[in-house]
Amino acid sequence: MKGRTIILDHLGEVEAAALMVDGQLDDLLIDSDAPRPGTIYRAIADRPVKGQGGMFLRTPDGSAFLRQIKGLAPGQAILVQVTGFAEPGKAIPVTAKILFKSRYAIVTPDAPGLNISRRIKDEDARDRLLEIAHEVMGEAGHGLILRSSCAEVDDEAISEDIAAMADLARKVMEDESTEMETLAEGDGPHLLAWRDWTTPAEVVTQDNGFDTHGVLDALETARGVAVALGAGAMMYVEPTRALVAVDVNTGRDASLAAGIKANMACARLLPRSLRVRGLGGQITLDLAPMPKKDRRAFESALRGAFRTDEVETTLVGWTPLGHYELQRKRARAPLSEVTS
Repeated sequence: MKGRTIILDHLGEVEAAALMVDGQLDDLLIDSDAPRPGTIYRAIADRPVKGQGGMFLRTPDGSAFLRQIKGLAPGQAILVQVTGFAEPGKAIPVTAKILFKSRYAIVTPDAPGLNISRRIKDEDARDRLLEIAHEVMGEAGHGLILRSSCAEVDDEAISEDIAAMADLARKVMEDESTEMETLAEGDGPHLLAWRDWTTPAEVVTQDNGFDTHGVLDALETARGVAVALGAGAMMYVEPTRALVAVDVNTGRDASLAAGIKANMACARLLPRSLRVRGLGGQITLDLAPMPKKDRRAFESALRGAFRTDEVETTLVGWTPLGHYELQRKRARAPLSEVTS
């Protein structure tokens, strides 16, 4: 099946959204019991962590950890936002840099100024969007970023989106209470799909959409560790307690080019394989054998593949043993924890 399809459905009683691209599961969002990324708390500073420049905070959903705590004292109230999912037994990761993000607009209370996505190149379109931004934001002190999804949208939809985010930002940032509280919930899978999957696609909302569009079959495959790379080559994506190990094998292909072909296929498919499995943290690639002269081409392919991936990923580089390492934000709950 060619094209892009967004399916909004449930897994049992749990809200979920899937993005199918040319018949392949390209992205997956599943709700969980953990605090959603984007949730905003008024937290209470608890105790600093010496040597790490961080502090544990108390929130309505349990302990949170904040880095860069200059000027923060125990007992002080502070606004923070959940940035990702915590590993089992660890504190919720949060930041003091609050963002209010929607499909077309991002309101930035700590970064004043009106900005347009660099992906919008047309000067007339940029001028039009700046006029809308000035009209809606007025004298508000918050900053605003208009996303690339604004390019082909009518003015009214953009204005309404900016106004909604600006109003939410005002209510949260001007709240003067000092009690521990949840001020805003993060978006669930259906809202996230509307917010972040902005490329034109067919949208399916009827019951059993996951079954009729092949999502359940794709989920069953994603629960395993094997990813076919073509020509008999395989990639095995296996999370451990310490890291995510990715092993690339050429299969029966014994040609001189087998290693680089398998590794290039790994580079192309790795972002999708990590997205649908909800994996992050430290990632180590044990690649198929290839000459050192081919490493630059592999790095370029890997960099290009992650450039369009929404989850923040740092390409760290090669180890003395010839492995390649990445560091990826834990932006999703692992598939193994939210499905059975």
